Amino acid sequence: MMADNPIGQAVIWLNDPLNWTNPGGVLDRLGEHLWISGAAVVLGCLVAWPIGMWLGHAGRGGGAVVLISNLTLAIPTVALLTILPLTFLGFGKPPVIVALAVFAVPPLLANAYTGVRSIDPEARDAARGMGLSGWQVLGRVELPLAVPYLAAGFRTASVQVVATAALASFVNGGGLGQIISAGFGLGTAVAGGQILAGGILVALLAILVEAVLAVVERAVTPKPLRKARGRAARRAAAATGSA
Repeated sequence: MMADNPIGQAVIWLNDPLNWTNPGGVLDRLGEHLWISGAAVVLGCLVAWPIGMWLGHAGRGGGAVVLISNLTLAIPTVALLTILPLTFLGFGKPPVIVALAVFAVPPLLANAYTGVRSIDPEARDAARGMGLSGWQVLGRVELPLAVPYLAAGFRTASVQVVATAALASFVNGGGLGQIISAGFGLGTAVAGGQILAGGILVALLAILVEAVLAVVERAVTPKPLRKARGRAARRAAAATGSA
């Protein structure tokens, strides 16, 4: 019978309207998950984009970008979620947002730096020849041309954060992870379907975010750059296949 295996139990759990509408149900947890993830990505953007774009504009700091990215990636999110609640942030959503923002920094920072450095130097020279200051070149020339790269970093960071935000349940931070942790609290024998259902919801949300932001990234990327990226991706795939 379908209810005798975790997959069947997950289907039954997901098809129960009360599991969606009750307080602490899927809809409540989904709202928390989106809020936590969105706040973390925005905080990461506020930190990483200005630094990455300025370093790219200045033409130096490539090593610093790599170092910062590697350091932030080397710090386990679970470790941050364990440490930050012991600070003034306390338990709940604030430490989760900060921990996920740290996790979001590497792709945001790297793409911001790469986006500015990839701009044709002649475009900068032309802007300076028109009498624009350094800040004006950054704001009027480099920023618009770097938008596709910023969108790519935003997409990567958002998907990573949405998938990782399930760990918020470790510090009572809310989100879809609470469904999974509640299931483990009841035991896999009793709530195996709930645990699997929570994992499915997190995975589906990450896929949906990826799909939506892929459309946005394509919309803000000029056609010539789309073709160039497509050729680069095909070359990378061919090289990987032949390795």
